[in-house]
Amino acid sequence: MHVVVGLGNPGPRYSNTRHNIGFLVADALVQDNKWITSNHAETARVTLADEEVLVVKPQTYMNRSGESVQALSEEVGFTAEDVLVVYDDFLFDFGRLRLRRSGSDGGHNGLASVLECLQTEQIARLRLGIGPVPANVADVDFVLAPFADADDVAGLTERGSAATNCWLKEGIEAAMGRFNGCSSINPLA
Repeated sequence: MHVVVGLGNPGPRYSNTRHNIGFLVADALVQDNKWITSNHAETARVTLADEEVLVVKPQTYMNRSGESVQALSEEVGFTAEDVLVVYDDFLFDFGRLRLRRSGSDGGHNGLASVLECLQTEQIARLRLGIGPVPANVADVDFVLAPFADADDVAGLTERGSAATNCWLKEGIEAAMGRFNGCSSINPLA
């Protein structure tokens, strides 16, 4: 079973913040299906790319996301190779996407927690550009602030969902080739 983990922070205070773009993509993938809430995560089983997929929104706050993913891994029985982590990156201009097969956390605390708890860097990830950070704003102030009115959040969420579906259906290499650097709704345009 494939598992898509959207990173973010729980609660209404953070619902429309830049740091929660992973949650927004997860919500778009689940659509009308109902989330099931447990002690450590909201989960939904949905059919995507003709297979059952577990979509996860950790409820442990961003910097402890790995605890939630690890608990679910032990409970459900998936491995790191089954996982795609979807999260924000303020180092990328708004709208830019980048998929990777594996690697370091790149300074993202949520991803660092997942890698640490699953004890591997061999986890696919999808970074969604939310930047650039203005020079006069601290990083944490920027990522925890709501999106700007001019930001095309729906477009970014749509592209994140499309990239995730491509990963599920065609694999990481195809998704990387089609979506890396993408900043338009139609990645083939």
